[in-house]
Amino acid sequence: MEAPSPKSYWNTNVARHPGILRAVPIPCRTALDVGCGDGLLAVKLAERAHRVVGVDKSPEMIAAARARAGLEFLTGDFLDIELPCSEYDFICSVTTIHHMDFEAALMRMRELLRPGGVLVVVGLAREESVADWALLIAAAPLVRAVKRLRRASAPEGMPVADPPLSYAQVRSAARRLLPGVHYRRHVLRRYSLTWTKPAAPQPAMTGGGGRPR
Repeated sequence: MEAPSPKSYWNTNVARHPGILRAVPIPCRTALDVGCGDGLLAVKLAERAHRVVGVDKSPEMIAAARARAGLEFLTGDFLDIELPCSEYDFICSVTTIHHMDFEAALMRMRELLRPGGVLVVVGLAREESVADWALLIAAAPLVRAVKRLRRASAPEGMPVADPPLSYAQVRSAARRLLPGVHYRRHVLRRYSLTWTKPAAPQPAMTGGGGRPR
């Protein structure tokens, strides 16, 4: 008999899962979870995608992911690991991109996505402006209350790092690299980027005489 899968849990990363799942295109043949951690989101993606691949640099997290589900989990640095370009209908990443070079990671996600595919990045950024700090202070009581009410917890051994970019820097770089990206700031100290890769142009149809029609 197989060992039972680890139980589910809630935290401010998991709080973004419903929005991520709503963005999965229908149909979805292949999905990629960048920084999959212990595989909790990958399991949810498997209900919407025919094939799910999870990538994480931490061997401990990949071991936990494989204990959770029999999906395709790869250990390695996302910027270096071999993955097929223009392969995935959906790519997501939750609080992982601040562990990498932000622009290099976004460019690689863009390359791996199929034309017409959807990318969702949920990330952390640092407070820099007066407005950033005002929002943080105003939201702090709500964040504390929600965490206490939901009994927030995280998998043991989850890597952590301070975000190097401010919210303004994230927004500016994302808009430059992903034209038309939808940027949103969330109350629970997260931002999200949602982007659909432009579909490949269709070749012009020609009739007799070679003229487009």
